[in-house]
Amino acid sequence: MQTGMHTDTERCVRAVRSKDARFDGWFFTAVLTTRVYCRPSCPVVPPKPENMVFHPSAAACQQAGFRACKRCRPDTSPGSPEWNQRADLVARAMRLIADGVVDREGVPGLAGRLGYSTRQVERQLLAELGAGPLALARAQRAQTARLLIETTALPMAQLAFAAGFASIRTFNDTVREVFALSPSELRTRAPKRQGTSTPGVLSLRLPFRTPLNPDNLFGHLAATAVPGVEEWRDGSYRRTLRLPYGHAIVALTPTPDHIACRLTLSDLRDLTVAISRCRRLLDLDADPVAIDDQLRTDPVLAPLVDKAPGRRVPRTVDEAEFAVRAVLGQQVSTAAARTHAARLVTAHGEPVEDPEGGLTHLFPAPEALAALDPESLAMPRSRRTTFTTLVRQLADGELHLGVESDWPRSRAQLLALPGFGPWTADVIAMRALGDPDAFLPTDLGIRRAAQELGLPSTPAALTARAAAWRPWRAYAVQYLWATDSHPINFLPV
Repeated sequence: MQTGMHTDTERCVRAVRSKDARFDGWFFTAVLTTRVYCRPSCPVVPPKPENMVFHPSAAACQQAGFRACKRCRPDTSPGSPEWNQRADLVARAMRLIADGVVDREGVPGLAGRLGYSTRQVERQLLAELGAGPLALARAQRAQTARLLIETTALPMAQLAFAAGFASIRTFNDTVREVFALSPSELRTRAPKRQGTSTPGVLSLRLPFRTPLNPDNLFGHLAATAVPGVEEWRDGSYRRTLRLPYGHAIVALTPTPDHIACRLTLSDLRDLTVAISRCRRLLDLDADPVAIDDQLRTDPVLAPLVDKAPGRRVPRTVDEAEFAVRAVLGQQVSTAAARTHAARLVTAHGEPVEDPEGGLTHLFPAPEALAALDPESLAMPRSRRTTFTTLVRQLADGELHLGVESDWPRSRAQLLALPGFGPWTADVIAMRALGDPDAFLPTDLGIRRAAQELGLPSTPAALTARAAAWRPWRAYAVQYLWATDSHPINFLPV
């Protein structure tokens, strides 16, 4: 079992006294005298140490009878970076809870996806986070409810079900308990709405830990964008999303202190999932200070980090989609990979309406791709076999790629497929599955950067040198790629 930062009282007190925003989401401070809980960077005068207790999750605070601070709004802090840098049961469970699995499938569905009994899952979550899966999902519903209350004009009854509550009464009771205000009072106290009254359209702010370098993050997404599914327009990355209850179109815009997010949802029940997937796409829950400090210990990487700190790993909103696109990109240019993907989108994607124009389809589901005629694929026969084997296994459920994937096991499954070498398996592990330590020593861009920087250029020697970068080798890849003039490294103009 992992031991969280909340158990180190002295370190937590120091973080609270210094109002260190870096630790927002790592732990929560519950104040015994006021019965509120706060994020470490709360602007109020810190309480006396003897009046502070620390919890690993908002759900644990709520279960202990504390309500959310009205000043620092701890429910809106970035998520703990722990869940995106670990592959154990608790981390995988937290990624699934963030993706709304408990609300849709219950605790048995969560346990089934993880391959454990409900009792085992509940015991481990309670031991590490101080709350079980139902309480964690409830805290997430409360956060979604607050978001909808403050950013939309939806009637409360409609809003309650959109946030995932089973009844209006449960919605009202939960909001009062968590925020010490009724839903109507929360709406009255909210700042002037930045949202819109257009049905299904929400404007949100996605927080992150600073620093964040948007260049390679948005540059990569824009340079590899599949026409019809993705585009860069007016300073925003836009794309379509396939979600449990419907589809969405999202526009993500980098700003100095947050990512502006505009979501157009066909079903508001998908809000929590859409936010979770956008955060994963942009790697917003990473701890850039810890990552960069580790990479700076290498004298070759240090100047690259100092020049442009805070690089994130551009990820995906759909793991199966990325795996298909990785195969399409084998041994071809970025432009050729986009062309192949665009043909599949036009022929097999589901049409959607974009009020702003530009986006036309959802990326084809594995089931649709498994039904196509292999002879229609304009690619070498060996890659055609790789493609058809992958989509068939994804469609049949023999291969499952998701937020809950066990990274080593999934990588082994991918390597067992025909035409899957280390590069394809590792790029999927890095960008689709979220493994922060995935490494690409055979990548042409990495080998070129290594040669220019005086690093070993053979895969074996470079892998040995990269051992010092663990567990953040995926971030080292971003810094090495950035030495090149490829469009993926630059924020589009």
